[in-house]
Amino acid sequence: MPPRGLEPAVTRLATADCWWWRRWWQQSPAVVHARPRQCCGRRGLAQSAARPQAPAPPPKPPKPDKPGVGAPMDPRSHVAGPPIEAPRSYGKRVEGGFTPKPLPRPIGMPLPPKAGENTGIDGRTLRERRDDFVDYDKHLQRRKELTAQISRPYFRDWGNLQFHEGKSFVAPPRLFKADVSLFFPNLYGEPILESDRAPRDTTPLLAGKVSVVGIFSSQWAERQVASFASREANPALHDTVARNDDVAQMVHINYEDNAAKAWLVRLFRRSLRKRFPEKDWGKYLLVRKGITDDIRESIGLLNAKVGYMYLVDQHCRIRWAGSGPSHPEERDGLTRGVTRLVDEVRRSTSPATARRG
Repeated sequence: MPPRGLEPAVTRLATADCWWWRRWWQQSPAVVHARPRQCCGRRGLAQSAARPQAPAPPPKPPKPDKPGVGAPMDPRSHVAGPPIEAPRSYGKRVEGGFTPKPLPRPIGMPLPPKAGENTGIDGRTLRERRDDFVDYDKHLQRRKELTAQISRPYFRDWGNLQFHEGKSFVAPPRLFKADVSLFFPNLYGEPILESDRAPRDTTPLLAGKVSVVGIFSSQWAERQVASFASREANPALHDTVARNDDVAQMVHINYEDNAAKAWLVRLFRRSLRKRFPEKDWGKYLLVRKGITDDIRESIGLLNAKVGYMYLVDQHCRIRWAGSGPSHPEERDGLTRGVTRLVDEVRRSTSPATARRG
């Protein structure tokens, strides 16, 4: 506790008009020497202002976007030409009715297929995986892909079966011209052979022959493929293929991206062998991976629960395509197309003298 009378004295000292305090402050060295420093500072500022300034560095050019960053997630944006008007598992839901229409253009991939493509196997080295792991732009691209997959309704394909049993388009009445036809992609799958079960590519299997290729992923879709090419539904097609088995064949592709369903198919390989002759066991392939959304959009495989039929020539070009349950005129068109392509193959392989004769 301060002594008595000290607080009033301090208060009077703080509030008094101390003339001696002001005089001492004006004569203080801190104040006297502060003025020259202030003048020197002003003079330094003036000199620095008169000194020529260095030119500012040019602005850096904008960083170019890497390919793939910000790419649209709609597979239709990667396809040239008008898209097929049909329900899809992505995009807007079809409201009201839908009537399948003939294909507006040839379908397929723009480049010829090569063995080793679309295998679904990650062939990157550890260094490449590490570089991709720390690449932020690729993280953004992968995030967009996962967002598009998650936002896709799971039962959309099942719901689209209400429209003409899932038929996406009507087969063209005639073959696509060879010079404008596009290519069937390479796929990678396991055959149902007893001994050699190693996965193989479809491109070596299709090259050099006229191939009737059916793609399905369930018994429902397999029955739709059978409506085009089974012996009961189209005996004329089987007779044509049997007479020209050296240049014509039938190929079945069972696409199962679900691991449990693929395991069941492997489990019942023996029953599958009973349905086909032994020479055709190597032409039934179980494909697990590799059919991307871009491939689906390119070849018209728009519903994973529907069966699709393709007529592929000796150069792996799609010359005809059908979907869903077949119509009588579609079956006739498929048979006529096989006959015409067989004739083209025989003319191209026959000697020049025989062609002139």
